[in-house]
Amino acid sequence: MTDLLQPRDEAELAEAVRSAFAGKTPLAVEGAGTKAGIGRPLQTERTLTAKGLTGVTLYEPSEMVIGARAGTPLREIEATLAEKGQALTFEPVDYRGLLGTAGEPTIGGVAAANNSGPRRIMAGACRDSLIGVRFVNGRGEVVKTGGRVMKNVTGLDLVKLMAGSWGTLGVMSEVIFKVLPAPAHTVTVVLHGLDDARAVEAMAAGLGSPFEVNGAAHLPAGLERVSKTLLRLEGFPESMAYRAAELRKLLKGFGGADVVEGDPATSLWRQVRDATFIAEPRDAAVWRISIAPSKAAAAVAAIRRALPVRCFYDWGGGLVWLATTPAGDAGSGPIRAALAGTGGHATLIRAPAEVRASVPVFEPQPAAIAALSAGIKASFDPAGILNPGRMAAGL
Repeated sequence: MTDLLQPRDEAELAEAVRSAFAGKTPLAVEGAGTKAGIGRPLQTERTLTAKGLTGVTLYEPSEMVIGARAGTPLREIEATLAEKGQALTFEPVDYRGLLGTAGEPTIGGVAAANNSGPRRIMAGACRDSLIGVRFVNGRGEVVKTGGRVMKNVTGLDLVKLMAGSWGTLGVMSEVIFKVLPAPAHTVTVVLHGLDDARAVEAMAAGLGSPFEVNGAAHLPAGLERVSKTLLRLEGFPESMAYRAAELRKLLKGFGGADVVEGDPATSLWRQVRDATFIAEPRDAAVWRISIAPSKAAAAVAAIRRALPVRCFYDWGGGLVWLATTPAGDAGSGPIRAALAGTGGHATLIRAPAEVRASVPVFEPQPAAIAALSAGIKASFDPAGILNPGRMAAGL
């Protein structure tokens, strides 16, 4: 059984990493472990968790800024913000249903994974709201970067670098986010029966409209009896009827549309956010594909010719969640071949450990970028003890 290190504060966290650095002891770094199945399997004897570092350290509603220790449960952050009618704008994904994990997602884990949901197309990714971090690098040194306000920087932006680094460059001890008012009401315009390519056209039309669509997803036939294309509007209830009516007029060339409001709309988008539409069967491999929306339908069609798949689209077609057989390479060859030349990339989110050990989980980098990544890793974690190999072999 892996030894568990659970420091109670930043000083203990730094000491734990210094000790591992001195002994060249590899560490599995995690928040609560809810995303532990993402990435290549780790060969480590000790796990370092941030669960002991909890509590909101800064909240200024008037300035729309919140800071918290990295192990603070995400639900605590969301509850604190909700009391003042505010929210994290980037709508972080909850991977527990997809991965079958337990525990409470932490705010540090959200930042480390650059965890971003459907609202990303308007509000930006997690990294765009992250304005400050404190972390311990692979030498056991405490590093502070960013602060309470957004500002221009020169050189390497460490805040953005840490977002999406998956614990390979440092162990976060504190994060600071900008926040915005929470949506007062949600309305979703639903189109029926569109094929994938036509749905992408409809979503592009909605996103290009003046009606502030901030969610655009497509559920192909197979997930639903008849395909559904979803366009979300959020804001004050007084404006919803007008905006939804005008959006339906704009989209009338794509067929008739229904309107879903309130809790049913919120529940629908939670399923889109968390990819629960493809959580079953549990033995299916799950991929997350980022691609230009205009190329998404053709890429999916090419993948379908090679593999049995179930999928749906988010981000107006810019994100495809795809489930297929876990056998062999979990479809890595055909999927990445279909993306070649499109500028798209694929991340293997769920697969057995032996599959994740044998294929690139994250998109393979060109040689020049891989060399740069290796140099950054060596600078932050010279002994290679933090989540070694999670994102790529040798890193």
